[in-house]
Amino acid sequence: MNLPNKLTLLRVIMIPFFVLFLLLPQIPHHYLVAGLIFGAASYTDHLDGKLARKNGQITTFGKFMDPLADKVLVVSALICFVSLGLAPVWMVLLIVAREFMVTFIRLVAAESGMVLAANNWGKAKTVSQMTALIALFLFEYIKELSSLGYFSLPEQAVSFFAGIEWGLLLLATVLAVVSGGIYLFQNLHVLNQTK
Repeated sequence: MNLPNKLTLLRVIMIPFFVLFLLLPQIPHHYLVAGLIFGAASYTDHLDGKLARKNGQITTFGKFMDPLADKVLVVSALICFVSLGLAPVWMVLLIVAREFMVTFIRLVAAESGMVLAANNWGKAKTVSQMTALIALFLFEYIKELSSLGYFSLPEQAVSFFAGIEWGLLLLATVLAVVSGGIYLFQNLHVLNQTK
């Protein structure tokens, strides 16, 4: 197994640890630890793709597992934030539904020997999701520090953070729906070939 594929597997292995820390507020600085694990896992996504292209190590396993690992990482984070009451269920359901649809289309294409690349809308969706998740980690950690007595956080700041979090999640949801619709339209021929 080559290095890019090992990095992809490492990302999958990191997901349970990330979820564990995120969902255990009894652990001091749990948002910071979970955020660092999430950041490290996200960086392996950038690194494995870069190494695979640079060293000519693109494999069928990598083509399948790399995007799947990304989706599991992001969906795990979103579901955890729903569980913590920090993300609306309807937004997360729309994002997850989009990811399932795109994965299904890619699997159908793969059976025909086609590899469907992400378009610019998909890349914008990914950036918006990562931005929203990083903001959630950051703002919730600031609030955690305040609750631990490191400083006093005014109510206006808490409301401001909540507004930014909601706005970024809304943007990520809109881009997920729009990019999913465009992806479906652009690849209808793939589904038509299966009839």
